[in-house]
Amino acid sequence: MNQNDSVTLVQDYKATPYKNAVLDDKNLQNALKSINSKFGDFCTRVAGEAWGLPLIDQKTKALITIAVDVVNQDQTGNGSPFEAHVTMAMQQGATREEIEELLLFMCVYAGFNKAAGCFGILNDILGPSA
Repeated sequence: MNQNDSVTLVQDYKATPYKNAVLDDKNLQNALKSINSKFGDFCTRVAGEAWGLPLIDQKTKALITIAVDVVNQDQTGNGSPFEAHVTMAMQQGATREEIEELLLFMCVYAGFNKAAGCFGILNDILGPSA
């Protein structure tokens, strides 16, 4: 998938929040299984259970995953979860502006260079910010 494909996918994407962002998203499960079938099944079971916990809403959990990606610098390379987490957050109703604000917030706690890389990849995913 090239940058134009990613931009088109995200731009055509309509938020339809799931009750469980992992267990209800068959596209995500298939993407995980395409990495490795056992890995995909394992991630679906374990993450699905965590995403099923009731006290934190799905949108907040999706934004937290992006924050973890910033800290771990997991936004580039094969198997990178960053694009999937951006898509997941938007699926749960997060806006680009909320994701950008999260990245600004993460500058303070994770470092400016880590957040800068995520802004660059976010632009690759969603297209340049207005």
